[in-house]
Amino acid sequence: MKRSTILIIYTGGTIGMKTDEATGALVPFDFSGIYEEFPSLKRLNVDIEVFTITPPIDSSNVAVENWVYMARIIRDNYARYDGFVILHGTDTMSYSAAALSFMLENLAKPVIFTGSQIPIGILRTDGRENLITAIEIAGARNEDGNPIVPEVALYFQNRLFRGNRTTKHSAEALNAFASFNYQPLADVGVNIQYNSAVIAPYAPDFSDEFRISENLSDDVVVVKLFPGIRPATLRAMLIDSGARGVVLETYGAGNAPTSQWFVDLVKEAVDRGVVVVNVSQCKDGAVQMHLYETGLALQEAGVVSGHVMTVEAAVAKLMYVLGKNLPLSETLDLMRRPLRGEFTL
Repeated sequence: MKRSTILIIYTGGTIGMKTDEATGALVPFDFSGIYEEFPSLKRLNVDIEVFTITPPIDSSNVAVENWVYMARIIRDNYARYDGFVILHGTDTMSYSAAALSFMLENLAKPVIFTGSQIPIGILRTDGRENLITAIEIAGARNEDGNPIVPEVALYFQNRLFRGNRTTKHSAEALNAFASFNYQPLADVGVNIQYNSAVIAPYAPDFSDEFRISENLSDDVVVVKLFPGIRPATLRAMLIDSGARGVVLETYGAGNAPTSQWFVDLVKEAVDRGVVVVNVSQCKDGAVQMHLYETGLALQEAGVVSGHVMTVEAAVAKLMYVLGKNLPLSETLDLMRRPLRGEFTL
C-alpha cells in the first residue's frame, strides 16, 4: 500500500509554541521543519506537508471567516492529500471541529483536529504525542485502501472523538476534551483500537463530489436559563436581537419555566420564524421535552429538540443550516435530523 499524504494546517494555539533559546520566551514553532524536530515521524507510513496560517490565530479570536478559510484550504488541497490534521487552540477547538463537520460536504477523508495544553517546545509537552498520533490516524487506511476515519474528528490525550460531539471540559487536565454522549472513535494505547461500529455512520460515498458550504449565518444567539431571568432580558435575546436562530440551554432533560410570560416569549419568537433549539445544560443525557410539563410547554411552542447535541454543535449546525437560506419548513427539517452524526435518535 502506498504511503499516505497528509497536510498539516497550523492555525495557531498553544501547540505551536516553543522556547527561544536566546531569550527564554515562547515563540511560534516553525512546522516546516517538522521532520527535523520529530525525526520519529519518518517511521510513519506518511508523507507530510505543512500549511501555516499567517498570522496564527488565538483560538479565542476564531470567527466564521476563519472557518471558511480553513474549509477553503481543505477544498483547494483535497485531491492532493489523503488526510488533514488541523492544529488549533483548545479554547474553541470543539466549535471549529463542529463547524467544519457541517461545512465539509461529502467528506470522505480524515480531518483530525488536535492541539495541546502545554507548548510543543516544552519538555513535558502533551503536544508531541497528540501531533504524532493525529498524523498516524489521518493516514490510516483499511485493507481496501479507504481511510479508516473518513470524518471530522478530534484527537486528544489517547482518545479520538467525533468532532461535533466534543466539549472542552478542563483548563488544566491533559485530557481536556470529552464526548459525554458518544463513545470514542478510537482508544490509543500500545496500539490504536478503532471502534469501526461508531465511525462515520452516515456511510460516506467515496464517489460523491466533495464540496464546501461557505455561507454561514452568524445571526445566532445562545440563551442560558437561570433562576431569576427577567422577561426583559429574555426578550432582548430572543426577539429584540434580531437573531434567526437561538440555542436555548435548559435544565435537565430539556426543562424550562412554565411561567406564562416565559412560554409566551418563546412562542412569539417561534411564530416570528426564529429557530429555537433546546439543548441541556447537563453534559450527560438527552433533551426529552415530552417527559415533564416544564419541557412539554416548549415542545408545544414549536421549539426543536437538540437531543444530545452539545452547545458547540448546536451553534455550528444553526449557522450552517440558516446559511442555506431555505424555506422555514426545510430549515426545521434539517435541524430535526442528524446530518453528520451530531446526535442519535
